[in-house]
Amino acid sequence: MLLGMETCSNFFYRVDRRLAEVMVMEKNEKQTVIEEYALHPGDTGSTEVQIALLTSRITTLTDHLRANRHDESSRRGLLKLVGHRRRLLAYIRRKDYQRYQALTERLNIRRK
Repeated sequence: MLLGMETCSNFFYRVDRRLAEVMVMEKNEKQTVIEEYALHPGDTGSTEVQIALLTSRITTLTDHLRANRHDESSRRGLLKLVGHRRRLLAYIRRKDYQRYQALTERLNIRRK
């Protein structure tokens, strides 16, 4: 059975809205994460802040994928986020191991 264009576009709109709710962090949630992990006032891009923001998004996406097991595009996005966080963690581990340990402990991230 073919769906009419009106029904089909409405379906995709609803799907996109649900994905948007998962993929985008709320502004106040993002601001609290930045304030909590900032090294100094006005810090929005330090490695610690980036890792904390990625961890928050990874947690949200993981919960979404537990409920929606067949959402392959979100799974791919999750894997990209995990890889990005892994590279940032490797960088901070090379530069300052004490900061790495403190950050992984605060964020409850498993270490190798």
